[in-house]
Amino acid sequence: MLRLIISLAVLMTLLASPAQAEDDPFEGFNRGVYNFNNGADKYLVRPVAKGYAAVMPRPARIGVNNFFSNFIDANASLNAFLQGRVDYGFGNLTRVVVNSTLGIFGLFDVATRLNIPQYRTDFGHTLAIWGFEPGPFVMWPFLGPRTMRSSFGTVFDAYASPTGQIGGQKAQWGLRAFEIVDIRAGLLGADQLLSGDQYIFLRDAYLQQRRLLTSDGNPVDDFSEFDDGWEEDDL
Repeated sequence: MLRLIISLAVLMTLLASPAQAEDDPFEGFNRGVYNFNNGADKYLVRPVAKGYAAVMPRPARIGVNNFFSNFIDANASLNAFLQGRVDYGFGNLTRVVVNSTLGIFGLFDVATRLNIPQYRTDFGHTLAIWGFEPGPFVMWPFLGPRTMRSSFGTVFDAYASPTGQIGGQKAQWGLRAFEIVDIRAGLLGADQLLSGDQYIFLRDAYLQQRRLLTSDGNPVDDFSEFDDGWEEDDL
């Protein structure tokens, strides 16, 4: 799988000129997918997320979010090692061990309380460090905004993360669906922040976040797969 993804990424880089890395050549297609995603969110994902937020107590939602964040730390540890950043890799691995044990399978973020730093990264970031160009911006059904590079990264991360290794396919897809609902519930209050051309807003916000990440700005981004959604200090 890794060999296939890297081979596809090489082909993507050869086909994408440096100018394409910053523009939106698929805007017509992307807007169509964006409208589809908006419809799916309006009639399916958002209602389910509102019901989830209504029936789940806030401490329980924080625990669920911490559980999935622990998986993200595990995946980030793997990518840190692939990037040659051994100290970050061991740092995130320590977070996973602490939260999986003292934090009861990741339900409690004990590592943050112990000031163990978190390195946020993904395989798209790894490909950037390896020298691959981002390629054009693309909007995917349900997944949302990506660059071509981060799209390949998402495929790798989906299989490499603990979520992709648990049980059979039904269990894996069930966990992913639950994670999507949990993330969407954490963004319910952000709907009113989008104004004007929402497609442009989302595209520019995502591209800016990816530029900051790949330049090692390591930001916290509400549109990325890293978003925690809930803060324990808000209790």
